[in-house]
Amino acid sequence: MPNWLLPENFADILPPEARLIEAWRSRLLELFRVHGYQLVIPPMLEYLESLLTGTGEDLDLRTFKLVDQLSGRMMGVRADITPQVARIDAHLLNREGVTRLCYAGPVLHARPRGLNSTREPLQIGAEIYGHAGIESDLEIQRLLLDALVACGVQGAQLDLGHVGVFRALCARGRVDAGVESDLYAVLEAKDIPGLEDMTAGLDGKTREALRALPRLYGDSAVLNEAQRVLPDYPEIRAALDDLRRLSGEAGYSVSMDLADLRGYHYHSGVVFAAYVPGEANAVALGGRYDEVGKAFGRARPATGFSMDLYDLARFAPIPAETGAILAPCDKDSGLDTMVRTLRAEGQVVIVDLPGHEGARAELGCERELANVGGKWQVQSRI
Repeated sequence: MPNWLLPENFADILPPEARLIEAWRSRLLELFRVHGYQLVIPPMLEYLESLLTGTGEDLDLRTFKLVDQLSGRMMGVRADITPQVARIDAHLLNREGVTRLCYAGPVLHARPRGLNSTREPLQIGAEIYGHAGIESDLEIQRLLLDALVACGVQGAQLDLGHVGVFRALCARGRVDAGVESDLYAVLEAKDIPGLEDMTAGLDGKTREALRALPRLYGDSAVLNEAQRVLPDYPEIRAALDDLRRLSGEAGYSVSMDLADLRGYHYHSGVVFAAYVPGEANAVALGGRYDEVGKAFGRARPATGFSMDLYDLARFAPIPAETGAILAPCDKDSGLDTMVRTLRAEGQVVIVDLPGHEGARAELGCERELANVGGKWQVQSRI
């Protein structure tokens, strides 16, 4: 095998895409900062029990594992930064009030999320700790939509769900933990025949309610249908009330999907996914995950979102850039001053190193510095 080939689902990011992704990262971190979110940078590796605490089997299967040569303990390369930020909030910051945190960094997946997904996403996200109300869910969703607009993505829509509905049905129906896990898998895959087979042995009320979940998708009117066809359990009433309030106060386009259980193993309430026109897969995911902090010994309500900048770059528009300026390789103090001034203004100035005159076109320089009447000026090369 040629030694320049990369493993499956890994890729080099080339210019100008790499520059665009880095510009997005900086722009979004500044957006988060002015909203009061403080940046944290967790390590790439942690002891496995810390990295996977409270996250469920799904994250376990996506985590690369290795033995620490210093301690002999098992370590993992992070597949998701959210549990790490929950640990930081619980044990390092240890604040009593509301804490807003953000992050940006690579994660590694032993298994890709989808056929075309990278196994090395560049994950960026924001999270609120210490507030259990709908207000923080609204804030984090609005911040997500602002983040997408900052990346040039227009027309995004949020799909809202609530894992409390599925959990209440399984708990009230006394569904075995193993069966519950299998039910989650078929619902996530929208496998209707599989769902019918798996629910055949359950009691009538639970069976019919679970089979109804994939049909409960659409605008906010779906919530009235859900109230009609689902059992009148207090947990389900509370979940539907949360979704009703979110859809009523959102001020942006939302739809409902009560079978959306992504992140079910550590989400505890409202979940949401952002979609853009022309893309079948969600561009960002988020929701409430109060139980992650509990797993670290300090129960703190939390909500947040994350997205992959590499994935976003597949379809987001790449803005045209102003061509660079070619500068001669001359020893001239006036030329040096001019080059420094242009670069301080953000202009790209490339020095024309001798011996490569035949490859100047590869530099992408549309303009050049020329000495006109003893004064250096920028002029077109065309």
